[in-house]
Amino acid sequence: MESLREIQNWPVPSAAVTVVRRDGTVAGSHGPVGDRFRLASVTKPLTAYAALVACEEGVFELDDPAGPEGSTVRHLLAHTSGLAFDEHRVMAAPGDRRLYSNAGFEVLADHIAEVTGIPFPEYLRQAVLEPLGMAATTLPGSAASDAVSTVEDLVRFAAELQAPRILHPSTLDEAPSVVFPGLKGVLPGYGHQNPNDWGLGFEIRDSKTPHWTGSVSSPRTFGHFGQTGTFLWVDPDAGAACVCLTDRAWGAWAVPLWPALTDAVLAELRG
Repeated sequence: MESLREIQNWPVPSAAVTVVRRDGTVAGSHGPVGDRFRLASVTKPLTAYAALVACEEGVFELDDPAGPEGSTVRHLLAHTSGLAFDEHRVMAAPGDRRLYSNAGFEVLADHIAEVTGIPFPEYLRQAVLEPLGMAATTLPGSAASDAVSTVEDLVRFAAELQAPRILHPSTLDEAPSVVFPGLKGVLPGYGHQNPNDWGLGFEIRDSKTPHWTGSVSSPRTFGHFGQTGTFLWVDPDAGAACVCLTDRAWGAWAVPLWPALTDAVLAELRG
């Protein structure tokens, strides 16, 4: 895909990108797709997927208690548990506000480890990484932000998000659907959004502005971006997903370039 060559002009030391279609075929790649990059918050969809596998295995249910008093697994996945951004401190009652929380995902991972008796990095490996053949992906730290992976590995995950093999399709349908609709909140780096809609571990495009996806991305687009200059989106209307990893922290450089790349990719896909 010619559009992917845009990353050559980005002000980053290294970047890699791949577009994968709904049927799992690669539409195009550019850059060192086998190199390992820190994912930052693109870790969260992997953690969320492991939690959904645990639900299907009967380990717990989405509405089982987890986290602060009154909070559930569903609250933790949807950033509505009331936990602060990076502190295990309660800022609001569960379900009252959309408070983006690394702490919430760390509590979720601890809950999975406690219930299963398996350290979370190992559970993630068994539940998600190994079945998808993601051998280059590791979680050496926080389940919210510390995974390391390659574009090649995340393309396998992006294909799974379009045509699930390890989750039932009905479970995956629920993941990018709005949970606790109508809540306001801050989308990190992009300010207050009303509403600030999220699914079960996945951010939903809707009509948010400004946003890190494209101006022509469908409202049903879902995914995540990370502060290490990484993103993964799935656009169901386009029948494709895009994984992009860089080694420069997200900042002003990315604000115009990421949407421009996405718009170019979608235009090329639509021919």
